[in-house]
Formats: sequence, structure tokens, C-alpha cells
Amino acid sequence: MADGNCLISNEWICGEYVRTRGQELTDATLQHVWITLASVAIGLLVAFPLALLARRWKVVSGPVLGLTTILYTVPSLAMFSLLLPVFGVSVAVVITGLVLYSLTILVRNIMAGLASVPEEAREAARGMGYGPLRLLFGVELPLALPALMAGLRITTVSTVSLTTVGAIIGYGGLGNLIYEGMRSFFKAEVLTASVLCVALAVVADLLLLALQRLLTPWARKSRKGTT
Repeated sequence: MADGNCLISNEWICGEYVRTRGQELTDATLQHVWITLASVAIGLLVAFPLALLARRWKVVSGPVLGLTTILYTVPSLAMFSLLLPVFGVSVAVVITGLVLYSLTILVRNIMAGLASVPEEAREAARGMGYGPLRLLFGVELPLALPALMAGLRITTVSTVSLTTVGAIIGYGGLGNLIYEGMRSFFKAEVLTASVLCVALAVVADLLLLALQRLLTPWARKSRKGTT
């Protein structure tokens, strides 16, 4: 009885809200996950060639890093508003904005990871007949994975957070529920959606950490060797 009355009394913690709005919460969570995955994936596809260009030609490095840094400083509300005339009221506005925000972290971490590869490893690979592409994908990227994955983890967690701002145009995943709950002061809706958003960020970070450990077994062995 008390649990049922929590909707009427507008309590922060309300099991009845979760029970009766389960489908709404599921739909919002799935939209949140989809927007996050699409934004991070596209961001990685854009950041990778930019980082390679910046590393290859030093004259490109400054403008690339400067532009991505400037984009990162633009407030999210302003960013989405500036993209509206181009994409209209659509999910493309949110995804494009999130991709632009991801570039500064991803580009810098990819460049840092590649820069950390020992020159001896490159020379040994060249001595074995590795060409530029094989050297990049067979030697440099595997050794750069720790820095790359660190950037990917930061980007993913921040994207989960920034996705909520998409609620201003109706494509914010769990942010839609937070926004509606704040507008109507529906406490259970605000708290439940917020907790789910935090849980998404934590789960995403843990999954990426597990993937990093799986892809870099030598890092685990080196840590064990030093302890």
C-alpha cells in the first residue's frame, strides 16, 4: 500500500514508478545507449585519420589540435543550437555534437599512444620487412592501445553524460525523462533516470576496462613482474 502511494505522495524512491513505467524506462535507456554507441564509433572513425595526419605532418598538428580544443569548449546547449539549422530537429544534431566533443580527447590520446611506441620496435619491424600500413596496424597500434583505450573510456563516459542534453530537442535518452521530471517536479522520474544514467556510465567504463585488459595481456604480465 505504501509503495503504491509513493506516486501520489511524489517520493524520490518509488518502486511503483519503476513497475508501471518499465517500458518507458527501457525505451529511454536503449535510445541513450544507441546514441552513445553511434557517437563514440563515428568519433573514433573521424579521430583516427585526423591523428594520423597530425602525426605525419607537423604543420597540420597545430590546427587539428587547436580546432578540436575550441570545439570542446563550446557549451553543449550552444553546440546543439548551432547544429539545428543544418540538421533540423533530429537525432543527427545530438550525434554530430557528441562526435565533435569526442575529437579532442580521442585525437590527443591516439597521438600520445603512437608517440609512446619505442623507436626500437619500429626499427625492428622495418628490419623484418614491415611496410607503413603493416607497421601501423601490426606494431604501433597494439602498443598504443593503453593510451587509446584510456581516451575511449573517457570519451564514452562523457558521452553518456552529454547525451542527456539532447533532451532539449527530444533526443536525450534518459535525459528526456530527467527533463520532463524536472519540469513537472516528478521526483521518482528524475531520480530513477539519473541513477540509470550513472549506472550506464559505470557499466560502459567497466566493459571498456575489461576489453583493454583482454587486448593488452602483456600489460598485465609486466605489472605482475614488477610486483
